[in-house]
Amino acid sequence: MRFLILTQYYPPEIGGAATRLRSLAENLLRLGHEVEVVTARPNYPHGEFTDGDGPPFYRRELRDRIVVHRVWVYPAVGGGLRRMLNYASFAVTSIPAFLRAKKPDYIFVESPPLLACIPAYLAALVWRVPYIFCVSDLWPDAVLEGGFIRPGFAYRMLLLLESWAYRQAGHVTAVTQGIREALITNKKVPGDKVLFLPNGADVTHYQSRQPDMRLKHQLGLDGKWIMLWAGTLGYAQGLEYVLHAAKILESHPEIHFLFLGNGSARDELERLKADLKLANVTFKDPVPINDLPPYYSIAGCGLASLRRMPVHEGARPSKIFPVLASALPLIFVGSGECARLVESAQAGVVVPPGDPEALAGEILRLFFDPRLAAQYGQNGRSFVETQLDWSKLVEGWVKHLRRSEEPSAGASSISATS
Repeated sequence: MRFLILTQYYPPEIGGAATRLRSLAENLLRLGHEVEVVTARPNYPHGEFTDGDGPPFYRRELRDRIVVHRVWVYPAVGGGLRRMLNYASFAVTSIPAFLRAKKPDYIFVESPPLLACIPAYLAALVWRVPYIFCVSDLWPDAVLEGGFIRPGFAYRMLLLLESWAYRQAGHVTAVTQGIREALITNKKVPGDKVLFLPNGADVTHYQSRQPDMRLKHQLGLDGKWIMLWAGTLGYAQGLEYVLHAAKILESHPEIHFLFLGNGSARDELERLKADLKLANVTFKDPVPINDLPPYYSIAGCGLASLRRMPVHEGARPSKIFPVLASALPLIFVGSGECARLVESAQAGVVVPPGDPEALAGEILRLFFDPRLAAQYGQNGRSFVETQLDWSKLVEGWVKHLRRSEEPSAGASSISATS
């Protein structure tokens, strides 16, 4: 089969969406399918282009044997009008890129941003093929709960667009069980239309390895037990509570918090670090996926966190899977589906959000009990190998897609009257 992936985020950009779609594309290719990608010029998370000089509006490249069509977008990060222009510009500029791509059997479109459903629908209409709408975050629910939009006309328009996108899609793919249940129960998407493709881990790229002591020395962290955060630094993560936990742990200077990432909350977090006079916290810019394993090798524990919000009850942050695959114990600050996953895998501990004292206590417990930490790490690695290996997940998803097409081949193609 031939797949065309439409996504605003793709490597060399970092983050959950780029990582997930890179893994999807590479594994589809491994299974013998053809893959092309239509995406934006890399500008996330800094809000400025990072691909140097060249044609500004369209670029074609070959990345990991996959043809990638890159288009101009209005570069922006954070929220507000500028970010909406960022999303809207991609919905417009991605349309001409389809003219440069081969006709696919399926268009796979990543949401958010929700507006990407519009060019996907238009291309599907012209080619008369179905599009698969992949929901990795429930919009507009998430932006409403996060305070990025208020109930009103704009919110109602997004709700209508969301409902329309589900109706027009040949299939809707959910990345968590919580999202899957919400699609069927709350969004009224027919159950036989919903596929499941959870986030996973590349178990060959991430694995247990000897600590990279040279890297540790370069970071100035010799002799430290490192709590590692690798991912977006945004409002949704509630990381101010982690910094308050770091303040509580000042009397244990061997414990150090290393944040690799960027995002809308980084400046505020760095100001909080200065206000609290934290010497046990380091912020570093994000690093490419290929360069991440050495950082996991020097960590004593991985960290993930989500603020207490209803939409997060069905979330599985992608940053947890490299931690588990690297045989590190995980501390997850949050609740819901991710908390249940960590507990069922016995891969670490779960801490209630907004409780820095509890977080500091669990960090100390793992720090003083290396055998327990190692056992959590081994459990997490075993769980990923058996349940969340990317190659197995994608293979199972493709089989499900094929089975869902068998009873009514061609019925999900978009018609001019739909």
